[in-house]
Amino acid sequence: MAHRAGIVGASGYGGVELLRLLDGHPAIEPAVVAANAQAGEPVASLFPNLTGARTFDAIDVGALAELDVVFLAAPHGVALELAPTLYEAGVPVVDLSAAFRLSADGFTTWYGESHPRPDLAAGEAQPGEGVVYGLPEFRRGSIRQATLVANPGCYPTAALLGLTPVAELLTPGSVVVDAMSGTSGAGRAAKDHLHFAHVHGDATAYGAPAHRHTGEIERWLPGDLGAVTFTPHLVPMSRGLLATAYGTLRDDVTADDVEDALRSAYRDEPFVHVLAPGTFPHTKAVAGSNGCQLGAVVDPRTRRVTVTSAIDNLGKGAAGQALQNANLVLGLDETSGLSAIGVYP
Repeated sequence: MAHRAGIVGASGYGGVELLRLLDGHPAIEPAVVAANAQAGEPVASLFPNLTGARTFDAIDVGALAELDVVFLAAPHGVALELAPTLYEAGVPVVDLSAAFRLSADGFTTWYGESHPRPDLAAGEAQPGEGVVYGLPEFRRGSIRQATLVANPGCYPTAALLGLTPVAELLTPGSVVVDAMSGTSGAGRAAKDHLHFAHVHGDATAYGAPAHRHTGEIERWLPGDLGAVTFTPHLVPMSRGLLATAYGTLRDDVTADDVEDALRSAYRDEPFVHVLAPGTFPHTKAVAGSNGCQLGAVVDPRTRRVTVTSAIDNLGKGAAGQALQNANLVLGLDETSGLSAIGVYP
């Protein structure tokens, strides 16, 4: 019998990507597809790729509590309301918002709000039982035992996958991350700066110097690398994310050490592929997938390493990683319903 899943926020881009993935999953079925304002409307009226008679459901906590897993693909305020109830009912939750990724103090610092449930904040030194930050490549064992998984943000996912294996090779205070995302990262709501006439042929930085994902990158980088400089950019494509991270190498660290660290970390990983030195990732190569491509080069003149990572911001950066986490929580094959191979060209 298939596991029954619920999606809250199914009318958003992350939610509908989850629905698309679950429609092809061999062991999880989307039993509840909840959206607030769109409840009762046909799913196909918003997303013509998902044909059929399915309509959006209303948000019913009682119905969600009867499921095997619930994905929260809604803003963090909704997650802060729903997740504690489901957690206390013992229903596994994978939250795609920022509600539980940081410590309570970190949440206040970066989101300007007090956190109502510090015990459910994965970034605490000792979070509540079964509360986990969900980057599977580095927390797989804990995720298998989790009840509440804080699904990482898209920018932090790309940055952390690139930097974590080489963190111990870097000089504290030297890390800089530049990243570019497609417009779907800003959500489905109509916004002036996302109009086609404004985005087409344009690229711009935003959010610097205190984009909220900065705190998440700093919190989950291993060791004590200190403050990170992070600048996101909006580029004219629908989906995809490219992160380029820089750091100064410690004395006596070589390019071979960097290559060995990356290959050792990801040798057996199903979704992360390390490219040959000097080969750079392409966003299109992972579009529509849960894959991540990594490439690294070392400049002997400056003793700085450049690590570039490409993901689909709605795949490994959101819904794909959420499904990867759910597979682990439910005891399924981690790769079930997912692919590391993008749609190309």
